[in-house]
Amino acid sequence: MVDPKKLQQLRERYADAAASEIYDPTLAKAADALFSDGDKRTKPYAGVSTFLDAPYREIDEAAPNLDGLDIALIGVPMDLGVTNRPGARFGPRAVRTIERIGPFHHVHKIAPLTMRQVADIGDVRFRSRYSLDDSIADIERFYTAVTAQGVLPLSVGGDHSVSYPILKALGRERPVGLIHIDAHCDTSGVTDGAKFHHGGPFRHAVLDGALDPERTIQIGIRGSAEFLWEFSYESGMTVIHAEEFHRMGVDAVIDKARAVVGDGPVYLSLDVDGLDPAYAPGTGTPEAGGLSPRETLMLFHGLTGLDVIGGDVVEVAPQYDASSNTAQVGAQILFEMLCLAVQNPRRRT
Repeated sequence: MVDPKKLQQLRERYADAAASEIYDPTLAKAADALFSDGDKRTKPYAGVSTFLDAPYREIDEAAPNLDGLDIALIGVPMDLGVTNRPGARFGPRAVRTIERIGPFHHVHKIAPLTMRQVADIGDVRFRSRYSLDDSIADIERFYTAVTAQGVLPLSVGGDHSVSYPILKALGRERPVGLIHIDAHCDTSGVTDGAKFHHGGPFRHAVLDGALDPERTIQIGIRGSAEFLWEFSYESGMTVIHAEEFHRMGVDAVIDKARAVVGDGPVYLSLDVDGLDPAYAPGTGTPEAGGLSPRETLMLFHGLTGLDVIGGDVVEVAPQYDASSNTAQVGAQILFEMLCLAVQNPRRRT
C-alpha cells in the first residue's frame, strides 16, 4: 500500500526537479561536475574524444610544462613488439572514443575528476614508426619528463613492451612493486634476435633495477607459453594462474596481492588478454579461460589505499572486435586505475 504522505513528499521534491537537483552531498558533487546550466550535460557523441572525457592539455614535448597537474592520461600508440596479431597501435584511439565511463564510481563513492587535476595530454611522439628500439627510448624519455614534475601517469597502449620504459622512468630512484593481470607473464628473453618485445618487459625492468620481483604479482596466467616464464619464478615473482584464481576466489586473490606489494609504491598493468576472449576479443594474443570483466573490476575494487604511482592498459586491438567490447573494458579499467590513484593516501593534499 502506498503511503499517501510519503508520495506527496516525493512529488513536492522531485516532480518538476531537474536531473541535476540531487540532495545527497556525495552524489551532488558528481552531478555538479557533469551538468551545467541546470539540466544540460555534454553530449557523449560530440566534441573531441579524450580518455574518460578528461580535459585535453596540449604540451610541448621538447619542454613539457605540467604545472598544476596531478595525473596525466597518456596514449602510447606503438605495437612494434607484437609476436602475433598487430593492431594495438590503434588502442589509444579506440579507448578515447568510449563515452559514459564515470564520472561517479558507485563502489568508492567518488567522482575522481573532481578530486585531482587530471588531463589527457595526448600521445607519446615517436621518432620512427619502424624502429622498436628508438620507440622504447622515446617512451622512457617522455615518462621521465612527466614523473620529474611529480605527475602520476596512467596510460593506454600499445603492446605490452611499452610497460618496460615506463617502469624504467618510474623506478629510476627505487624499484617499484607491480600488480599485473595478463594471460602471459611477459618475462621471456631475447626472441628472434630482439631484446625488446611484448613478451619480456618485466624481465628487463627487474634486471635494470626498476621493478622489485618480490613485490610483483602476476594474475590470470594461462596458455601454452608457460615454459617461457622461468624468470618469474627464479626472480621471486608471485604467479597466480587462471585456474588458481577461480579456485581461490576474488577476495583471496585481493588479500594475496595486497600482501605481496605491501605499503611500497606499486604500478598497475592490465593486458586485456588477461580477460577471457569471450569478453575481450580485440587483442593480439587471445587465450581462452581468462577472467571476466566482473572479476577484474572486483579485483581492482579491493586495491583501495595502495601507493599507486601509475598504471597502464595495453594490447587493445580494436580491429578484431566489431562489438567494441574490448575498448569498453579497457576504458573501464582505466577509470578503475584513476579511482585508485586519486585515493592514494600518500598523495592526498
